[in-house]
Amino acid sequence: MTSHNTAWGGRPLDLDGLRDRYLNHARLERGLAKKTIEAYARDLLRFIRYAEAVGITQPKGLTRGCVLGFVDQLADEGLAASSRARILSALRRMIAFAASREWLDADPLEGVSGPRRVRSLPRVLRTDETEALLAAVDTSTPLGLRDRAMIELLYGSGLRVSELVSLPLSGFDSRAGLIRVIGKGDKERVVPVGESTLEALAEYLREGRPRLLGKQPDPSRAMFLSRRCSPMTRQNFFLLLRSLARKAGIPQDRVSPHVLRHAFATDLLEGGADLRSIQAMLGHSDVSTTQVYTHVSRGRLRDTVEERHPRGAGKPSKP
Repeated sequence: MTSHNTAWGGRPLDLDGLRDRYLNHARLERGLAKKTIEAYARDLLRFIRYAEAVGITQPKGLTRGCVLGFVDQLADEGLAASSRARILSALRRMIAFAASREWLDADPLEGVSGPRRVRSLPRVLRTDETEALLAAVDTSTPLGLRDRAMIELLYGSGLRVSELVSLPLSGFDSRAGLIRVIGKGDKERVVPVGESTLEALAEYLREGRPRLLGKQPDPSRAMFLSRRCSPMTRQNFFLLLRSLARKAGIPQDRVSPHVLRHAFATDLLEGGADLRSIQAMLGHSDVSTTQVYTHVSRGRLRDTVEERHPRGAGKPSKP
């Protein structure tokens, strides 16, 4: 991503040039994911258009007043605190990039604080609900063998749904009991697979996938195939989970691929796993993202007391 609005070898000539320089840096040197880059591009363009409207077109002209005015405008537009915080975070990163290259005369973010972000706790399924979801699968069919293997792998390894549906056959090492995953930012990680997941995968690869494929060619070499022998999609898997939730008697709005990923992390934590190990398996770049599960675990403990202790209320506590 380049721009004619950038002085060769020097400071950018305008704010669009600065944005282009920063996005190139984020993509090439920091290795950020494509979707993250696209989100940064949108958020930064929003700020640049505001700055231009108040007469600021060059990086060296950025002021604290400009940033404060932009923050106020976002609030006036009724944007959620989480969205405002995300936009300001993108701006901070670009300003830090510019400051590191001495392209600014002053720090326009000095003294500017972002809105408080209320971090919601991830929804999780109880262990018995996850078992009910698996029990709802009809494993007498090739599609059922696939469905059980996908759910076992999602719950048993904490993959993102995008990682699950894009998993190639070559990503599974059955002898070592490992899955090689390409996650956000094209970063590879290795995730161990438990015994029940290994059994479900083995049966699907032995009995289910060959029957789905039949005599058709297999150009994709994808682990999980649809009825039409093309790779499974996120949308199809989401609908599949909703259908199984209905059969299992679980409210559909409580079941999603991400909820199963959360259940994996929470159950690991409650089983005594340390945060760093969970962070590595989930593919989180920052352990602070993983720490949210400590709050979920405490909530479960509180519910256990309320449900099981003689002095409890006899029902789970309200969130």
